[in-house]
Amino acid sequence: MAAATAAELEAQGFRPLDEASLVAYIRATPALAASLGGRVDALEVKEVGDGNLNFVYIVLSEAGSVVVKQALPYIRCVGDSWPMTRERAYFEASALQEHGRLCPDHVPEVYHFDRAMSLIGMRYIKPPHIILRKGLIAGVQYPLLAEHMAEYMARTLFFTSLLYNSTTDHKKRVAQYCGNVDLCRLTEQVVFSDPYMVSKFNHWTSPFLDKDAEAVREDDGLKLEIAELKSMFIERAQALIHGDLHTGSIMVTTDSTQVIDPEFAFYGPMGYDIGAFLGNLILAYFAQDGHADQANDRKDYKEWILKTIEESWNSFQQKFVGLWNKHKDGNGEAYLPAIYNNPELLSVAQKKYMTSLFHDSLGFGSAKMIRRIFGIAHVEDFDSIEDASKRASCERRALDCAKAILKGRRQFESIEQVIAHIRSITH
Repeated sequence: MAAATAAELEAQGFRPLDEASLVAYIRATPALAASLGGRVDALEVKEVGDGNLNFVYIVLSEAGSVVVKQALPYIRCVGDSWPMTRERAYFEASALQEHGRLCPDHVPEVYHFDRAMSLIGMRYIKPPHIILRKGLIAGVQYPLLAEHMAEYMARTLFFTSLLYNSTTDHKKRVAQYCGNVDLCRLTEQVVFSDPYMVSKFNHWTSPFLDKDAEAVREDDGLKLEIAELKSMFIERAQALIHGDLHTGSIMVTTDSTQVIDPEFAFYGPMGYDIGAFLGNLILAYFAQDGHADQANDRKDYKEWILKTIEESWNSFQQKFVGLWNKHKDGNGEAYLPAIYNNPELLSVAQKKYMTSLFHDSLGFGSAKMIRRIFGIAHVEDFDSIEDASKRASCERRALDCAKAILKGRRQFESIEQVIAHIRSITH
């Protein structure tokens, strides 16, 4: 796919905004001007897009604030040599609106969407909110994180699944999000393909992990498991998933949790979202030894992370099954009440469903961990450990954990068993 020229983009109604042209755009857009209290004469604009794909601006006035996000026609961290559809902004805005309707406490409101400009104006998540990943690196405890994320995942996944919706409604929504194929293909490449072969985009902490990278590329058992997960990711339209639910897509304070950046959203396997969140917490756990010092050995903080992993799954499971029980006589067509017409049968069906979802989540979470060690995009949890030898040691423990869980995921019957396995990896 060749990159569009500037003239072609302009003909489509698109132009990349800088700070000056953004101010003019806001002044001409009533919904954005209103979010700033109508005070558009003296605006403070700051570009904060530290991600891989987009421009992100925080705009402040004396009377209000807004975040404006614009998708570029290429991957920002690579450049125009890697074209990328701007339509991802449409899917992000759609997912923000749908997930925001289902879970308004944990998703920022969308004020304005301009499809031609690939531009979203949304609520500014104000300080002291920070990106969760940065909080985890700093060793900050978030006592409500597990509860909030369990609520977000349970509501967004249940209410967009066939447990709640009719087949007709579900298929319509699946069709809508099938258009986000470019970002799905990007995930297929960077999560399920590149780390298992020689790819120019791969990199790792060399030379320390050279043999580990080679071992992954030669591990036939691992490749067979990854193939199964890749097929599930491509084929299984289970619910409207965020698609990129790592600790860099969550903003937090000690009493607030906000999920952002669902531009990878599509109807996929629920376990991909759950696994992304849990897998990134496990990465944070293994990174802690690299951030420990004489003043703080981080042992208490590691325990808090493990407790958060445990509570996140257990609370999610409780909330999800609770929603299922509450709406079991509704429009959902997966488990018709005329068939699952006694509490014992329904309970058995639910247990089987949740066990399968648990194993899916463990598989996807492990795959997400491996790609963050050998793929194109790593995590700051590890990258901020300056001593390369120490960093590689932390990464190797995470890798060993991920490989074992990925291959043996069906043997785990509870999150407590997973926690015990994580604890056992100490070399």
